[in-house]
Amino acid sequence: MELGLHIADFTWEGGTPAIAGKLAATARHAEASGIARITVMDHLWQMGDATGARENAMLEAYTTLGFLAAHTERVLLHTLVTAVVYREPGVLAKQVSTLDALSGGRAGLGIGAAWYEDEARGLGIPFPPTAERFTRLEETLQICLQMWDDGDGAYQSEHYQLDRTLNSPQNLSVPHPYLMVGGTGERKTLRMVAQYADACNVFGGPQARHKLDVLRGHCDAVGRDYDAVEKTTTFSFTPDATRGDLVGQLLDLRGVGFTVAYAFGQGFSEPRRAVDLLASALPEVADA
Repeated sequence: MELGLHIADFTWEGGTPAIAGKLAATARHAEASGIARITVMDHLWQMGDATGARENAMLEAYTTLGFLAAHTERVLLHTLVTAVVYREPGVLAKQVSTLDALSGGRAGLGIGAAWYEDEARGLGIPFPPTAERFTRLEETLQICLQMWDDGDGAYQSEHYQLDRTLNSPQNLSVPHPYLMVGGTGERKTLRMVAQYADACNVFGGPQARHKLDVLRGHCDAVGRDYDAVEKTTTFSFTPDATRGDLVGQLLDLRGVGFTVAYAFGQGFSEPRRAVDLLASALPEVADA
């Protein structure tokens, strides 16, 4: 099983002046400890739930990923996950390609239909109804894959019209950057995973096995090899967790069928402590 570090809270000791140094040090330490991936949320406010008050520090995702690329050498870098309505698809595809070129082929795109309406409305970002957001998600996936291919033809759809999908420089990742669709919707989201994506990201709760079975059905329907789709999940842990707690939780997730787990250390004033605790579980789960 592969482990990723999901950085979703920047409320660290020292405040804003300390964020850059601690983020760089945490990323280097995670990479040196055997963590294979680092992800960030695509939010502009904190979520206002257990992760912290909306007023807490939150960094813009793609600026942060570029910063992380400069301070790491091997880890895969992507959002978990981008809100489809926050960027025009052509710009988003270009941002990921730029990150891929500058990181030496280590960029990915995690994307979903968006949910945080208060954040969007607060900052003046259009937030259409659910059905439209899902249509825009599929169109965005198509645009990204077209821009990451060799051609530069036009793209016309219900919501997006691109006269020329030129993308230069092209990605270093072959055939394209890692592409994840996040969400558990059985009719639309998991069908899009089967049709377009390299990976899904679903919650590891009681419905996880059922969701993966639904994904298998969609793969069969579109002629996709189910085993070729990476199954990923996300979980949180606190400073009270023990190494045994993490190992047990990760092995349970592996038993469901997940091969990648992105872990969010919740409530750590020093992010290095979260990395150390997560990395302590690696020897028992890496080959599980």
